[in-house]
Amino acid sequence: MRHPSLIATIPLLLVLATGAAQAHAMLDHAEPRVGNKVASPPKEVTLWFTQKLEPAFSTVTVTNPAGERVDSGKARVSGNQMSIPLRPGGAGTYHVNWHVLSVDTHTTEGNFTFQVGQ
Repeated sequence: MRHPSLIATIPLLLVLATGAAQAHAMLDHAEPRVGNKVASPPKEVTLWFTQKLEPAFSTVTVTNPAGERVDSGKARVSGNQMSIPLRPGGAGTYHVNWHVLSVDTHTTEGNFTFQVGQ
């Protein structure tokens, strides 16, 4: 004898399991915003992710137009947010590189730029 409720439940469980396996901490938004232009160099860069992060294994670096690192100190992680203070820099294109480990044990990384100047 078949159980219709069990047969109907199996596809739902497969869909849920597949969705959970694909969940990773992806960049949701940042400040300064990705690709944005700001008038003066920011004092820090803050990134928000789609999942909570593991602080011990999540990093971000920021380089100025000359390719010199301007991030100072260790990144601060709180939940799904990561921030890093910046030393003063000049006008031009800044590069942000991030590598994070989410609490679901998956790593992701990425980068983006923002512009400083009039």
